[in-house]
Amino acid sequence: ATEGKEEASAAENNPSRAPQGKPGERSSVLYSAGQFFFEYLVVVSLKKMSDGHYEPKITYQFPKRENLLKGQKEEEERLLQAIPLFCFPDGNNWAPVTEFTSETFSFVLTNVDGSRKIGYCRRLLPSGRGVRLPEVFCIISCLGCFGLFSKILDEVEKRRQISMAVIYPFMQGLRESPFPAPGKTVTIKSFIPESGTELIKLTRPVDAHLEHVEFQALLQRLSPHLILHIFASAMLERRLIFLAEELSVLSQCIHAVAALLYPFTWAHTYIPVVPECLLDTVCCPTPFMVGIQMRHLERVLDQPMEEALIVDLCEGKILRAVGDEEEILPIKLQNEMLTSLNRHNNNNNIHTSEQVNTLVSEAFVQFFVRTVGHYASHIKWSKNGSGTFQERAFCKAIASKTNRKFVKKFVKTNMFSLFIEEAEKSRIPQEGKW
Repeated sequence: ATEGKEEASAAENNPSRAPQGKPGERSSVLYSAGQFFFEYLVVVSLKKMSDGHYEPKITYQFPKRENLLKGQKEEEERLLQAIPLFCFPDGNNWAPVTEFTSETFSFVLTNVDGSRKIGYCRRLLPSGRGVRLPEVFCIISCLGCFGLFSKILDEVEKRRQISMAVIYPFMQGLRESPFPAPGKTVTIKSFIPESGTELIKLTRPVDAHLEHVEFQALLQRLSPHLILHIFASAMLERRLIFLAEELSVLSQCIHAVAALLYPFTWAHTYIPVVPECLLDTVCCPTPFMVGIQMRHLERVLDQPMEEALIVDLCEGKILRAVGDEEEILPIKLQNEMLTSLNRHNNNNNIHTSEQVNTLVSEAFVQFFVRTVGHYASHIKWSKNGSGTFQERAFCKAIASKTNRKFVKKFVKTNMFSLFIEEAEKSRIPQEGKW
């Protein structure tokens, strides 16, 4: 138990051991065009230990980095130590199988300097005869674009069924290609034995802030009413636990919940899939947003945790709540969002994934425009160019009593403070976010 608590504590402070995160920290670094698509491709395989259990180990790494400075080498070692844990977060009780459904999921690692790396994973069964163990292909990148990397992993999986040797030239070609600007396409030439040269087109979505998001995954599993309860809890930076068995469901749904907060960002512990050895994370008294496999439900419920919202993504219901979720958001705005979400939910079949993303995002951005959209006019600027936010006047300017009651709570959150800190640095309003 002590070791578990140390691991959970390390999740707060040690970037190599847990993907703690700020999913909305959409800096220019995260989305700039022209940089490398990825830093590493690693293969994580299960190796049998003397006690009969299997332990995940990196068995392939591309590229091999040489001539690194001491600090860079230490950072790389921390990163490579952490990756296997998050590629096989479901423990070490594995057995060779003949059939296995491929799954795609992702995790986030935060460095000491606050920069983030995303691990895009495809867990698959390599081709062959007889029983085999699954392996994970993990692409590490500082670029947030789940759809694009899912397509890249499709290509990796296709080549893996032929030979590992065919993966290398494809990834080399990808590494030599610049990351496209929003809305633009990059074409990769790739040779496959017996098929010849293929042209693979990779297009980046137009709207950068929705690149890592799949709102449809959330709408398929939860009613709009429950989504608003979750949104309200996240707005007040509470503890949120999501349960599902599939890693892909957990990572997609948690990324979607974090994206509902745009243009604000979740600034606390953020682990889309909690490895089994870090389950004590749920005992943290600070806010967190975590995903846990359903098989660990009893262990989670037995933990001495603070109040938390526990969401079952398999059954589409809330297992445990604080009790006031219905009263957090202003009722009029809540009903408007409910109407909007119900409309999109009913029309899911006729919208593309990108259209659903845009429609859902607009509904939540409008909520922020209506409640706190006047923030820029309450920043007082000094002659030297520094700004000071006038919180009292800002709250007083809200005519609706219910809206004001909500905003008075929201201004005390970390996410609002961080947003205002950024706004105070620049006299140019953050219009692009609204």
